[in-house]
Amino acid sequence: MKIALFSHCAIDTITINDSKYEQIGGAACYGGITAKQFKFDVELVTKFGSDFPHKQYLSDNKINFENALSEKDTTKFSIDIVDSERTLTLENQCEPIEYTKINADGFLVSPIFHEISPETFEKIKNDSNFLLLDPQGFLRRTNSEKKIFLENTDVDLSKVNTIKVNPDEALHLTGSSDNEALRLLQKKGVEHVILTNKTEVSMLVKDRIYSITLPNKLIHDITGIGDIFCAAFCCTMLKEKDFLWALCFAGGAAQAALDSKDVGLLKIPKKGSIETNASYFYNLIKYRSI
Repeated sequence: MKIALFSHCAIDTITINDSKYEQIGGAACYGGITAKQFKFDVELVTKFGSDFPHKQYLSDNKINFENALSEKDTTKFSIDIVDSERTLTLENQCEPIEYTKINADGFLVSPIFHEISPETFEKIKNDSNFLLLDPQGFLRRTNSEKKIFLENTDVDLSKVNTIKVNPDEALHLTGSSDNEALRLLQKKGVEHVILTNKTEVSMLVKDRIYSITLPNKLIHDITGIGDIFCAAFCCTMLKEKDFLWALCFAGGAAQAALDSKDVGLLKIPKKGSIETNASYFYNLIKYRSI
């Protein structure tokens, strides 16, 4: 099976306490490598500059990408992490992504900073059979110091099957950050509406909210956890056609990544640990009608 992933590669400088790490990142890398753990072919639609240090890393992991090299330098972020909170600063922005028709079983759209225009997004939606959206990059703006903040944004969610948001993103998409936000996103046509609030994960499907709780352990590097979650959900949905298993595998992947206590791409978990966690969560799913 094949997944098409739309997102910029990035170079992240991650600061945790007094330690600094420079890593390649972006949803393109975290999501792409996670999808490979599920034995998916990955068609990566991205842009990066000649300064991107790990082009060979993508090739070695058998991730396909064409026309990715840009004359502009790679998108770069500085990321300061304190507990489960992080502050992002945009250091550089690469050129936008261009879209050409792709035949894939599913599409994962996860912009990190305005690399996907509304016009390109429409073309992607028109070609997709199953589309999962992480809208973070549509909502992000920068202040005078290049610090990232979110702004209220109207995103056309028609033809989007699944969306994953945190409370802040939900607030800037709908004006609400609780169950009402889930209902408002559902009314826009989304079948599976996922809200991740640190260790609490909820998903609205039809008239029920399903929820799991990740064990509350010491958190180290949270960069890329959402991308790992989204790729695991997307791949499981495409293979199993079961949204509850997809939720459990996504939560299982996120928990396995956190358990590793590794930084950057080193935290991407192996399939075995994801499956073990997924079985654990499947027996603990809670649900309620709304």
